[in-house]
Amino acid sequence: MPNHKLTIYQLLPRLFGNKNTTNKFYGSVEENGVGKLNDITHKALAEIKAMGFTHVWYTGVIEHATMTDHSAHGIKVDDPDVVKGRAGSPYAIKDYYDIATDLAVDPEFRISEFKELVGRTHRAKMKVIIDFVPNHVARTYASDVKPDGVRDFGEDDDSTMNFSPDNDFYYIPGQPFIVPGGYNPGGDEFTSPLKDGKFDEFPAKATGNDVFNPAPTINDWFETIKLNYGVYYLDGKKSYFDHIPPLWHKMFHILTYWAQMGVDGFRCDMIEMVPVEFWAWLIPKIKAAYPDMIFIGEAYDKNQYYNYIHNGGFDYLYDKVGLYDAIRRLTCNEPGASTWEINAVWNNHCRGIDEHMLRFMENHDEQRVASRFFAGDAALAIPGMIVSATLATGPVMIYSGQEVGEPAEGEMGFSGDDGRTTIFDYWGVPAHQQWMNNGVFDGANLSSAQKELRNFYGKLLNLVKDNEALSQGGFYELMIANEYQPGFDTMLYIYLRYTGNQKVLVIANFNRAERAINIKIPVELLAQFNLSGPAVFTDMLTGATFNTVDIDAGMPVVIGASNALMLTL
Repeated sequence: MPNHKLTIYQLLPRLFGNKNTTNKFYGSVEENGVGKLNDITHKALAEIKAMGFTHVWYTGVIEHATMTDHSAHGIKVDDPDVVKGRAGSPYAIKDYYDIATDLAVDPEFRISEFKELVGRTHRAKMKVIIDFVPNHVARTYASDVKPDGVRDFGEDDDSTMNFSPDNDFYYIPGQPFIVPGGYNPGGDEFTSPLKDGKFDEFPAKATGNDVFNPAPTINDWFETIKLNYGVYYLDGKKSYFDHIPPLWHKMFHILTYWAQMGVDGFRCDMIEMVPVEFWAWLIPKIKAAYPDMIFIGEAYDKNQYYNYIHNGGFDYLYDKVGLYDAIRRLTCNEPGASTWEINAVWNNHCRGIDEHMLRFMENHDEQRVASRFFAGDAALAIPGMIVSATLATGPVMIYSGQEVGEPAEGEMGFSGDDGRTTIFDYWGVPAHQQWMNNGVFDGANLSSAQKELRNFYGKLLNLVKDNEALSQGGFYELMIANEYQPGFDTMLYIYLRYTGNQKVLVIANFNRAERAINIKIPVELLAQFNLSGPAVFTDMLTGATFNTVDIDAGMPVVIGASNALMLTL
């Protein structure tokens, strides 16, 4: 039976290794600093591994458009009018075959430095995931390190045609691209001869978020160009797959290139914007050569989950619209929030595919739990994190800084004060920097509350990885068995995870006050587990014990405010 219980640590190298604490609004790389691949040392990786992680997702390592001038290294300067933030968006890829110059100590050897990081990660007994951004590229895309014989995107296009299945891009013939009004690239202090409100693109190409006109707005993904997989959007999304579009082969070549470097998996951006037929062609083709390669899809349409897993071939999909949203409402104590929403996740839209759903409470797109826009207190994530990690046999992910309660405060530049850590700007992550301790990675500067929080994450993730009931076992919800018990309310979520050898009873309390309840286990389960008479349960997180003189009559427990018990028999 395959083990789907991956524990994934997401980090942006640009932020992770940055020791500079200046954090100037719209600061340059010289002012605010930038983390390097080499900052992710053996010690850093050993600490990540010790927390219970099996995989590291290195976000933003492939070269993307930036306002920083790297022309001294033979790299063409990007026009700032089509770049978001001084550092640039990691999702506006400029060269699919290259590593971001910012991340290298010696830019000439940037690809070697990435290969060394892959080697260090593997020696730390963890696997490497990187981004694959299939839907769009930077407006300034041009590969300067592509292997011999590779044709660049658009190089063979007929730009007089709005659509051709043989084109890599979509065109708006006869019309120039117009930079959105009101954009001030890099803020007031940033100057560049290219910062003139114009970008030379004729004819205009369609924009990444399916905008098929020459003048996207400032709220569109105006810095990107939509890629063409053979779907004619302006003709009712009619598809032309009678022969494989050239773009498909180019993408296969790109993924093979990274697989040959030792990458173990791809987190695929916005997969629903790319036809499922492409994934159904690509994924088996990659897995034929690299059978252990994993594909994680960023997905938001519950109605398409089965399609992208069973037809598209994805190993895992984001469970954002289901579990994340339900747990966020509970964590924030929103009116009407109910743990029956968690029931709806496994019982309805993830039924039969639960082990394929990636659970998380933070990532680079979402707000930090500790921010005032979410819970305002990192410790309030505890019950939700336990449910996210233990509900099913599928993977769980933590975002770097989450484990030390980073609140992502203040405006950062292109990224406003919105509770997210910027992916667009040069920045240091204050709570993470306290743990990093100037590259010693020993947590010496953390507060006692931060140390406690990090300790909780480490305990939870190691339990999830090593306990067979949690990583491989069956699931039995105990809500119906307990809904008429005194003390029950719909801010409690109760379930069992079990194998023949191990049983774990999880009781999550999303209330902001403690709850006492006598937990009933159905008669048929007690018979199946051969349980009767007196019993002792031990909390796997704290070692606290709970006793009952007769398990048939129930197990009395007290669960702390915004906390959870993981009781083993």
